[in-house]
Amino acid sequence: MKGHCLCGGVTFEAARVSRTSACHCSMCRRVSGHVWASGVVAHDDLTIEGEVRWFASSDTAERGFCPTCGAALFWRLIGGDHVAVALGALDSPTGLTLQRHIYTVDKGDYYEIADGLPQS
Repeated sequence: MKGHCLCGGVTFEAARVSRTSACHCSMCRRVSGHVWASGVVAHDDLTIEGEVRWFASSDTAERGFCPTCGAALFWRLIGGDHVAVALGALDSPTGLTLQRHIYTVDKGDYYEIADGLPQS
């Protein structure tokens, strides 16, 4: 699977993307403007080209952005073994489907989740 930011300055590739989810936490909503959909890639299985700026969004995690266009592309636990990649940045067709919603207790009050997928 291949993907890129809006301006094309950051490209990435992974052999496999799994555990797709839509995160409804307040940080992801602020980063994305609504909900952040991502899939998990093993850290060693992700190739990134171009400059990524990493922002420590908490004591335990950081988010990767393109410094030119500002596209939010990655999320990772500091010292973790996997990276969450933005599903919206993947080139189509992906063949992926959303599997679950996470942090739904923190979701915005302006929408409902009605697709029948598991929620946590």
